[in-house]
Amino acid sequence: MPDPDSNARIASLVQQLLQELGENPEREGLAQTPERVAKSYQYLVSGHATKLEDIVNGALFAEQVDEMVLVKDIEFYSLCEHHMLPFYGRAHIAYLPQGKIIGLSKLPRIVDMFARRLQVQERMTVQIAEAVRDVLQPQGVAVVTEAAHLCMMMRGVSKQASVTTASCMLGTFRSDARTRSEFLSLLRSPNPLR
Repeated sequence: MPDPDSNARIASLVQQLLQELGENPEREGLAQTPERVAKSYQYLVSGHATKLEDIVNGALFAEQVDEMVLVKDIEFYSLCEHHMLPFYGRAHIAYLPQGKIIGLSKLPRIVDMFARRLQVQERMTVQIAEAVRDVLQPQGVAVVTEAAHLCMMMRGVSKQASVTTASCMLGTFRSDARTRSEFLSLLRSPNPLR
């Protein structure tokens, strides 16, 4: 739960920022903006206060399955820590079970936990992979993220069509070229539900 004092302090800072930008924070369109921005940022960085154990919440199940499990196209939205502008995209997570599997809804929640932070895509990708590894102790984990960065689209080089891809391969996905190749091949296959 956000600290009300923190919200008030953030709102005060946003009001000062509006003034520094030459705006009138008292005008109708901006009158409630500082409070809205404060609530918005509290939500957008709520992943810092989230615990992996609380997300998983015991949703691990003993299964003698040793074939790849892949969840593709997990949407995420994050804030770049360099400019505090959004980056957004999709994460793809695969793992090779070793005696247990995880409830499938937990994987998108793990992605959200790391995306809802001031973040860089490269670190987020590794954090997701390491979290899945730590929880499941599988034979291997692979994570690929693809994202558009507003810091590149709205400012600076202004390249609207650029997409950044980051990957992290752990265990068998790193050591076995065939496993890695199967994963990458499955990623390229079209999503029949889209």
